[in-house]
Amino acid sequence: MIEIGKFNFKPVDIEGVYIIETGVFGDNRGYFMETYNYNDFKSAGLNEVFVQDNKSKSKKGVLRGLHFQKNYSQGKLVRVEKGEVFDVVVDLRERSSTYGKWIGVTLSEENRKQFYIPKGFAHGFLVISDEAEFCYKCTEFYHPEDEGGIIWNDPDINIKWPLEEIDNIIFSERDKLWPTLKECKNNIKKC
Repeated sequence: MIEIGKFNFKPVDIEGVYIIETGVFGDNRGYFMETYNYNDFKSAGLNEVFVQDNKSKSKKGVLRGLHFQKNYSQGKLVRVEKGEVFDVVVDLRERSSTYGKWIGVTLSEENRKQFYIPKGFAHGFLVISDEAEFCYKCTEFYHPEDEGGIIWNDPDINIKWPLEEIDNIIFSERDKLWPTLKECKNNIKKC
């Protein structure tokens, strides 16, 4: 764990990916927390410049992903403002020793954890609370024509989604039809 400023940067088993915890200062009025500080992140080796902030609201059972941009790869800093999600990344960096591997983390308004995802990953999440508000900073602008994806239940990746309390998974039409990672590697146009 790397402690810098108000942040703890915890590396995970996939190089470049971090779970980030931040100090929370509370009293009888509520609390204050810093969610991002360029200087602290830079000191931790995360030199990204974020150019776009996004927010989504989803109900229980919504599964978004696994998304990536083909030519305009995005690094992301993600967190949950309300509710709880299981957030997942898959390493798409072909020269990486962890290519095709995944890692997931529960992000919630209670644990206030953030997930730093460098460029070169597919990303998705499953809402496990009644609803969730999901926020993320991106290092590249969104280009709709450049979006790609991998099917959420790719058997070679074998993500262990926490589906025990989910009665119905809710997908966009597009997310139902993404190919597997192997199909993407063989024909990137499918993705």
